[in-house]
Amino acid sequence: MISLTKILPALIYPLSLACLLLVTVLLSRRWPRWGRFGVSLALVLLWVAGNHWVAKGLASSLEWRYPSLDSAPRAEAIVVLGGGTMLDEPPRPIVEISGAGDRIIYAAWLYNQGAADRIIVSGGRIPWLTNGDQSLDKPAHAMSQLLDMLGVPQDVIYPEIESLNTYDNARYSKQILDRLGIDRILLVTSAIHMPRAVRLFEAQDLEVIPAPVDYSTSVSDLKLSGISWQNFLLRLVPDAGDLSLTTSAIKEYLGILYYHLTGWE
Repeated sequence: MISLTKILPALIYPLSLACLLLVTVLLSRRWPRWGRFGVSLALVLLWVAGNHWVAKGLASSLEWRYPSLDSAPRAEAIVVLGGGTMLDEPPRPIVEISGAGDRIIYAAWLYNQGAADRIIVSGGRIPWLTNGDQSLDKPAHAMSQLLDMLGVPQDVIYPEIESLNTYDNARYSKQILDRLGIDRILLVTSAIHMPRAVRLFEAQDLEVIPAPVDYSTSVSDLKLSGISWQNFLLRLVPDAGDLSLTTSAIKEYLGILYYHLTGWE
């Protein structure tokens, strides 16, 4: 069964909410005044959520909470959260990385810098996204393959294949870490996801060194001064990429709130 915690938040993301407003307008022909209001509200919602500065501002409020590492501090293990891979299903010739694939590359770099002697790759496959196909590999297996391609020995990689969300990432990784006698980790995930992940891993009584990567914002993204008028105007126009980034930031804030209310952190 599809979890309501996945469905309900999706209904209040900007694009979904705008669509719901427009559907409501179509079903409320008896109230033309409400129709105009609903269409206007949907337009404003999409315009604001797709705005460059709104998207970058929301994302940076999460991404900049933990600074990027200047060097590779020593820990007992590197824990990499899934979400950056695409399986080698036809027509792909090999396992590939998605936009969040920087996680795997960065983990391999940290290992090669001597930051830790073991890598735990955490990520199971959500059943309702694969129609229950048990033959498909888990994201943790795909990450293991990619780390192998990057020169990381397979005997130092520990796949965690049971997790379906970030809370599961933390508790199932903790079980592996306990077996290895490890309580100090470098946590690798996308910068926008790091605040939520750190809370959950620290709640497992782990010493966490955040190692964020896959940034979607930079200092120049938020500058108002020094940009050309053409660039300024372009940033006022709603953009699909910015709409997606706003949605990702909202998802993270909702996740933080949910885990706080449920006492999981």
